[in-house]
Amino acid sequence: MPSKESEFQAVENANLSFYQAFGSLDLPRMEAIWSHENPVHCVHPGWGLLTGRQNIMDSWARIFENTSLMHFRITDSQFEITDNRAMVICIENITSVVDTNVSEFRVLATNMFRKETNSWQIMHHHGSPLYPS
Repeated sequence: MPSKESEFQAVENANLSFYQAFGSLDLPRMEAIWSHENPVHCVHPGWGLLTGRQNIMDSWARIFENTSLMHFRITDSQFEITDNRAMVICIENITSVVDTNVSEFRVLATNMFRKETNSWQIMHHHGSPLYPS
């Protein structure tokens, strides 16, 4: 049985892989980290609930087609890990370029992972914009 430290590292690496795929705007890389099992869900900031792998992959394709740069700095990460489920809550500090418009913003994200065949696959992503107070 893996140690708590090794499971924490595996979940941390899975979360990092998600943001590396997102930041690289690489759809095959994004597809590789999403679960093939149901249920899978995604809520992008300002979007409604997406359910099902194909709907989620279509949403990433639309985002990537219209974005020329997406840079993440992840802060304030909190982890909760059980036997085959993990949750990461974090702040996404984002710089993006869409249609030559540069913007910087923050998103509060919840990423849930499911352990499948000894790897952690994302099964749920929910991003909510954080507005300056």
